[in-house]
Amino acid sequence: MTIRLGIDLGGTKIEGIALDRHGSEIVRSRVPTPGGDYDATVRAIRDIVEHISNESGASNSTPVGVGIPGATSPKSGLIKNANSTCLIGHPLDRDLENATSRPVRLANDADCFAISEAVDGAGVGGGTVFGVILGTGVGGGIVIDGRLLQGRNAIAGEWGHNPLPWMQILEDGHDERPGPDCYCGKQGCIETFLSGPGLSRDHEQAYSAHRPSKDIIELADAGDADGLATMARYENRLARALASVINIIDPDVIVLGGGLSNADRLYERIPKLWQAWVFSDVAENQLLKNVHGDSGGVRGAAWLWD
Repeated sequence: MTIRLGIDLGGTKIEGIALDRHGSEIVRSRVPTPGGDYDATVRAIRDIVEHISNESGASNSTPVGVGIPGATSPKSGLIKNANSTCLIGHPLDRDLENATSRPVRLANDADCFAISEAVDGAGVGGGTVFGVILGTGVGGGIVIDGRLLQGRNAIAGEWGHNPLPWMQILEDGHDERPGPDCYCGKQGCIETFLSGPGLSRDHEQAYSAHRPSKDIIELADAGDADGLATMARYENRLARALASVINIIDPDVIVLGGGLSNADRLYERIPKLWQAWVFSDVAENQLLKNVHGDSGGVRGAAWLWD
Protein backbone atom coordinates (compact mmCIF):
# COMPACT_ATOMS: atom_id res chain seq x y z
CA MET A 1 0.00 0.00 0.00
CA THR A 2 1.61 3.24 -1.14
CA ILE A 3 -0.88 5.72 0.36
CA ARG A 4 -2.82 5.42 3.62
CA LEU A 5 -5.95 7.43 4.38
CA GLY A 6 -7.08 8.19 7.92
CA ILE A 7 -9.98 10.05 9.51
CA ASP A 8 -10.29 11.22 13.10
CA LEU A 9 -13.94 11.80 14.01
CA GLY A 10 -14.06 14.12 17.01
CA GLY A 11 -16.82 15.90 18.82
CA THR A 12 -15.98 19.27 17.26
CA LYS A 13 -13.91 18.45 14.17
CA ILE A 14 -13.35 15.79 11.56
CA GLU A 15 -9.73 15.56 10.45
CA GLY A 16 -8.39 13.65 7.49
CA ILE A 17 -4.84 12.75 6.54
CA ALA A 18 -3.01 10.95 3.75
CA LEU A 19 0.36 9.34 4.52
CA ASP A 20 2.92 7.94 2.15
CA ARG A 21 4.43 4.48 2.59
CA HIS A 22 7.00 5.85 5.04
CA GLY A 23 4.43 7.63 7.23
CA SER A 24 5.16 11.12 5.95
CA GLU A 25 2.18 13.44 5.61
CA ILE A 26 1.04 14.22 2.08
CA VAL A 27 -2.10 16.20 2.82
CA ARG A 28 -4.26 17.07 5.80
CA SER A 29 -7.72 18.61 6.01
CA ARG A 30 -10.31 19.30 8.68
CA VAL A 31 -13.94 20.38 8.84
CA PRO A 32 -16.36 21.01 11.73
CA THR A 33 -18.31 18.00 12.97
CA PRO A 34 -22.05 18.33 12.29
CA GLY A 35 -23.14 18.22 15.92
CA GLY A 36 -25.75 15.59 16.72
CA ASP A 37 -26.54 14.76 13.08
CA TYR A 38 -25.57 11.23 12.06
CA ASP A 39 -26.41 11.48 8.36
CA ALA A 40 -24.59 14.80 8.02
CA THR A 41 -21.57 13.28 9.79
CA VAL A 42 -21.44 10.42 7.28
CA ARG A 43 -21.62 12.90 4.41
CA ALA A 44 -18.90 15.09 5.93
CA ILE A 45 -16.58 12.08 6.27
CA ARG A 46 -17.35 11.07 2.68
CA ASP A 47 -16.44 14.54 1.44
CA ILE A 48 -13.18 14.79 3.36
CA VAL A 49 -12.15 11.29 2.23
CA GLU A 50 -12.77 12.32 -1.36
CA HIS A 51 -10.74 15.50 -0.85
CA ILE A 52 -7.65 13.91 0.72
CA SER A 53 -7.79 11.06 -1.80
CA ASN A 54 -7.80 13.43 -4.74
CA GLU A 55 -5.09 15.68 -3.27
CA SER A 56 -2.78 12.76 -2.46
CA GLY A 57 -3.26 10.82 -5.67
CA ALA A 58 -4.74 7.81 -3.90
CA SER A 59 -6.79 5.43 -5.99
CA ASN A 60 -10.57 5.25 -5.76
CA SER A 61 -10.24 1.89 -4.03
CA THR A 62 -7.72 2.93 -1.34
CA PRO A 63 -9.18 1.85 2.01
CA VAL A 64 -9.69 4.30 4.86
CA GLY A 65 -9.25 3.97 8.62
CA VAL A 66 -11.52 5.93 10.93
CA GLY A 67 -10.95 6.72 14.59
CA ILE A 68 -14.15 7.24 16.54
CA PRO A 69 -15.10 8.22 20.10
CA GLY A 70 -16.64 4.81 20.76
CA ALA A 71 -16.45 1.22 19.54
CA THR A 72 -18.23 -1.21 17.26
CA SER A 73 -20.10 -3.97 19.07
CA PRO A 74 -18.83 -7.37 17.86
CA LYS A 75 -22.32 -8.76 18.52
CA SER A 76 -24.52 -6.25 16.72
CA GLY A 77 -22.08 -4.43 14.44
CA LEU A 78 -23.48 -1.15 15.77
CA ILE A 79 -21.65 1.69 17.54
CA LYS A 80 -21.61 1.63 21.34
CA ASN A 81 -19.94 3.58 24.15
CA ALA A 82 -19.72 6.77 22.09
CA ASN A 83 -19.76 10.17 23.79
CA SER A 84 -20.93 11.51 20.42
CA THR A 85 -24.29 9.94 21.11
CA CYS A 86 -25.71 10.39 17.59
CA LEU A 87 -23.39 7.55 16.49
CA ILE A 88 -24.80 5.01 18.95
CA GLY A 89 -26.85 2.23 17.40
CA HIS A 90 -25.74 2.86 13.83
CA PRO A 91 -23.69 0.58 11.50
CA LEU A 92 -21.13 3.32 10.88
CA ASP A 93 -18.58 1.16 9.08
CA ARG A 94 -21.16 -0.13 6.60
CA ASP A 95 -22.66 3.31 6.09
CA LEU A 96 -19.22 4.78 5.40
CA GLU A 97 -18.35 1.98 2.99
CA ASN A 98 -21.53 2.67 1.08
CA ALA A 99 -20.93 6.43 1.10
CA THR A 100 -17.25 6.30 0.07
CA SER A 101 -17.28 3.12 -2.05
CA ARG A 102 -14.15 2.02 -0.17
CA PRO A 103 -13.25 -0.56 2.47
CA VAL A 104 -13.45 1.03 5.94
CA ARG A 105 -12.01 0.01 9.30
CA LEU A 106 -13.09 1.64 12.54
CA ALA A 107 -11.23 1.82 15.85
CA ASN A 108 -11.58 3.73 19.07
CA ASP A 109 -9.70 7.03 19.03
CA ALA A 110 -7.53 5.98 21.97
CA ASP A 111 -6.63 2.79 20.09
CA CYS A 112 -5.63 4.92 17.11
CA PHE A 113 -3.41 7.05 19.35
CA ALA A 114 -1.75 3.89 20.68
CA ILE A 115 -1.13 2.53 17.17
CA SER A 116 0.37 5.82 16.01
CA GLU A 117 2.79 6.04 18.91
CA ALA A 118 3.72 2.35 18.63
CA VAL A 119 4.36 2.44 14.87
CA ASP A 120 6.40 5.61 14.52
CA GLY A 121 6.15 7.54 17.77
CA ALA A 122 7.41 7.31 21.32
CA GLY A 123 6.69 3.57 21.58
CA VAL A 124 8.81 2.46 18.63
CA GLY A 125 10.77 -0.66 19.59
CA GLY A 126 8.45 -1.58 22.45
CA GLY A 127 6.92 -5.04 22.14
CA THR A 128 3.89 -4.03 24.20
CA VAL A 129 2.76 -0.40 24.21
CA PHE A 130 -0.03 1.04 26.33
CA GLY A 131 -1.26 4.35 24.94
CA VAL A 132 -3.03 6.61 27.42
CA ILE A 133 -5.34 9.56 26.78
CA LEU A 134 -5.54 12.04 29.67
CA GLY A 135 -7.89 14.75 28.49
CA THR A 136 -11.58 15.53 28.74
CA GLY A 137 -11.90 11.80 29.29
CA VAL A 138 -9.47 8.98 30.07
CA GLY A 139 -8.92 6.25 27.50
CA GLY A 140 -6.33 3.71 26.53
CA GLY A 141 -5.20 1.31 23.85
CA ILE A 142 -2.92 -1.72 23.76
CA VAL A 143 -0.58 -2.54 20.87
CA ILE A 144 1.41 -5.79 20.89
CA ASP A 145 4.16 -6.31 18.31
CA GLY A 146 2.64 -3.59 16.15
CA ARG A 147 -0.89 -5.00 16.26
CA LEU A 148 -3.84 -3.48 18.03
CA LEU A 149 -5.43 -5.61 20.74
CA GLN A 150 -9.17 -4.95 20.55
CA GLY A 151 -10.42 -7.81 22.73
CA ARG A 152 -13.46 -10.06 22.60
CA ASN A 153 -15.84 -7.17 23.34
CA ALA A 154 -13.82 -4.42 21.58
CA ILE A 155 -13.03 -2.73 24.91
CA ALA A 156 -9.37 -3.69 25.48
CA GLY A 157 -7.52 -0.81 27.10
CA GLU A 158 -10.61 0.89 28.59
CA TRP A 159 -8.90 1.40 31.94
CA GLY A 160 -10.72 4.71 32.52
CA HIS A 161 -13.87 2.87 33.57
CA ASN A 162 -12.26 0.68 36.18
CA PRO A 163 -12.35 2.00 39.75
CA LEU A 164 -9.38 3.97 41.01
CA PRO A 165 -7.28 1.30 42.75
CA TRP A 166 -6.20 1.37 46.38
CA MET A 167 -8.56 4.20 47.34
CA GLN A 168 -7.42 5.82 50.56
CA ILE A 169 -8.04 8.46 53.19
CA LEU A 170 -5.79 11.39 52.37
CA GLU A 171 -3.66 13.34 54.82
CA ASP A 172 -6.30 16.08 55.04
CA GLY A 173 -8.83 13.46 56.12
CA HIS A 174 -10.69 13.32 52.79
CA ASP A 175 -11.85 9.82 51.91
CA GLU A 176 -11.57 9.01 48.21
CA ARG A 177 -14.30 6.39 48.55
CA PRO A 178 -16.76 5.89 46.92
CA GLY A 179 -15.52 8.49 44.41
CA PRO A 180 -17.31 10.94 42.11
CA ASP A 181 -20.25 9.91 39.96
CA CYS A 182 -19.28 8.90 36.42
CA TYR A 183 -21.42 9.30 33.31
CA CYS A 184 -21.20 5.51 32.85
CA GLY A 185 -23.48 5.13 35.87
CA LYS A 186 -20.87 4.04 38.40
CA GLN A 187 -18.77 5.85 40.99
CA GLY A 188 -15.04 6.25 41.45
CA CYS A 189 -13.97 5.47 37.89
CA ILE A 190 -10.38 6.35 37.07
CA GLU A 191 -11.71 8.87 34.55
CA THR A 192 -13.45 10.86 37.29
CA PHE A 193 -10.10 11.39 39.03
CA LEU A 194 -7.58 11.62 36.19
CA SER A 195 -9.38 13.53 33.44
CA GLY A 196 -8.91 17.27 33.05
CA PRO A 197 -12.33 17.97 34.59
CA GLY A 198 -11.48 15.54 37.38
CA LEU A 199 -8.30 17.44 38.21
CA SER A 200 -10.20 20.75 38.21
CA ARG A 201 -12.93 19.31 40.44
CA ASP A 202 -10.39 18.00 42.95
CA HIS A 203 -8.71 21.41 43.18
CA GLU A 204 -12.02 23.19 43.62
CA GLN A 205 -13.15 20.80 46.36
CA ALA A 206 -9.91 21.31 48.25
CA TYR A 207 -9.51 25.08 47.89
CA SER A 208 -12.92 26.42 46.76
CA ALA A 209 -11.30 27.86 43.64
CA HIS A 210 -12.21 26.71 40.15
CA ARG A 211 -9.20 26.39 37.86
CA PRO A 212 -8.81 24.71 34.46
CA SER A 213 -6.38 21.81 34.58
CA LYS A 214 -3.84 23.74 32.51
CA ASP A 215 -3.78 26.54 35.10
CA ILE A 216 -3.31 24.08 37.96
CA ILE A 217 -0.25 22.60 36.24
CA GLU A 218 1.15 26.10 35.71
CA LEU A 219 0.55 26.97 39.37
CA ALA A 220 2.44 23.87 40.46
CA ASP A 221 5.32 24.61 38.11
CA ALA A 222 5.50 28.13 39.59
CA GLY A 223 5.75 26.73 43.13
CA ASP A 224 2.23 27.62 44.29
CA ALA A 225 1.44 25.56 47.41
CA ASP A 226 -2.16 24.73 46.44
CA GLY A 227 -1.17 23.84 42.90
CA LEU A 228 1.63 21.59 44.15
CA ALA A 229 -0.69 19.84 46.58
CA THR A 230 -3.32 19.22 43.90
CA MET A 231 -0.74 17.85 41.49
CA ALA A 232 0.71 15.64 44.23
CA ARG A 233 -2.71 14.06 44.71
CA TYR A 234 -3.10 13.67 40.94
CA GLU A 235 0.34 12.08 40.57
CA ASN A 236 -0.34 9.64 43.39
CA ARG A 237 -3.60 8.58 41.76
CA LEU A 238 -2.07 8.29 38.29
CA ALA A 239 0.74 6.15 39.71
CA ARG A 240 -1.78 3.82 41.37
CA ALA A 241 -3.88 3.55 38.22
CA LEU A 242 -0.89 2.82 35.97
CA ALA A 243 0.52 0.33 38.49
CA SER A 244 -2.68 -1.69 38.11
CA VAL A 245 -2.14 -1.73 34.33
CA ILE A 246 1.49 -2.78 34.78
CA ASN A 247 0.38 -5.62 37.06
CA ILE A 248 -1.90 -6.95 34.30
CA ILE A 249 -0.11 -6.41 30.96
CA ASP A 250 3.40 -5.24 32.04
CA PRO A 251 3.94 -3.04 28.95
CA ASP A 252 7.40 -2.12 27.76
CA VAL A 253 6.29 1.47 27.15
CA ILE A 254 3.43 3.62 28.42
CA VAL A 255 2.85 6.69 26.25
CA LEU A 256 0.79 9.60 27.53
CA GLY A 257 -1.41 11.72 25.27
CA GLY A 258 -4.15 14.29 25.74
CA GLY A 259 -3.88 17.74 27.30
CA LEU A 260 -2.53 16.56 30.65
CA SER A 261 0.36 14.77 28.94
CA ASN A 262 1.95 18.21 28.58
CA ALA A 263 2.72 18.25 32.32
CA ASP A 264 6.42 17.42 32.11
CA ARG A 265 6.58 16.74 35.85
CA LEU A 266 4.65 13.48 35.34
CA TYR A 267 7.46 11.70 33.50
CA GLU A 268 9.90 12.09 36.36
CA ARG A 269 7.54 11.59 39.28
CA ILE A 270 5.14 8.82 38.27
CA PRO A 271 7.72 6.02 37.71
CA LYS A 272 9.14 6.74 41.16
CA LEU A 273 5.69 6.51 42.72
CA TRP A 274 4.25 3.48 40.95
CA GLN A 275 6.88 1.12 42.39
CA ALA A 276 4.94 1.08 45.68
CA TRP A 277 2.01 -0.70 43.97
CA VAL A 278 3.69 -2.75 41.23
CA PHE A 279 3.89 -6.43 42.17
CA SER A 280 7.60 -6.75 41.40
CA ASP A 281 10.92 -5.90 43.00
CA VAL A 282 11.57 -3.54 40.08
CA ALA A 283 9.33 -1.69 37.63
CA GLU A 284 11.42 -0.83 34.60
CA ASN A 285 8.50 0.11 32.35
CA GLN A 286 9.09 3.36 30.46
CA LEU A 287 6.72 6.33 30.78
CA LEU A 288 7.07 8.61 27.75
CA LYS A 289 5.44 11.67 26.27
CA ASN A 290 3.82 11.29 22.87
CA VAL A 291 5.66 12.31 19.70
CA HIS A 292 2.75 13.20 17.43
CA GLY A 293 0.62 15.30 19.78
CA ASP A 294 -2.92 15.96 18.56
CA SER A 295 -2.08 14.22 15.27
CA GLY A 296 -1.77 10.82 16.93
CA GLY A 297 -5.41 9.86 16.43
CA VAL A 298 -5.66 10.64 12.73
CA ARG A 299 -2.24 9.12 12.00
CA GLY A 300 -3.20 5.96 13.87
CA ALA A 301 -6.41 5.73 11.87
CA ALA A 302 -4.33 5.77 8.68
CA TRP A 303 -2.20 2.91 10.06
CA LEU A 304 -5.27 0.70 10.65
CA TRP A 305 -4.80 -0.76 7.17
CA ASP A 306 -1.07 -1.46 7.55
